Amino acid sequence: MAAFLSGCAEAEFSTVRDYCGVTDSVLSKTVASLEKAGYVSVRKGYFGKRPRTWLALTLTGREALASHLAALEALAGAARRAGAEVPGAGGAEGERE
Repeated sequence: MAAFLSGCAEAEFSTVRDYCGVTDSVLSKTVASLEKAGYVSVRKGYFGKRPRTWLALTLTGREALASHLAALEALAGAARRAGAEVPGAGGAEGERE
């Protein structure tokens, strides 16, 4: 959800729900937790006569996502380096032989 929201200023609740492939309940609980942490902001309003909820990643949320992605990249890099140092660790091609 955070990755999706990082690509836009804000998105309607139903759009995020559909993109993530989760139920209203699951997204609502996730949003509540992330809002409490200061990562997501929630704006409620109307589109015509219909109530709508819009979600946005806050600056704190964007920074947390960037930090998380950097940590994952570092972990992946360490795994690649470790694999390169092990003799006979040829990756997928070596496993087929």
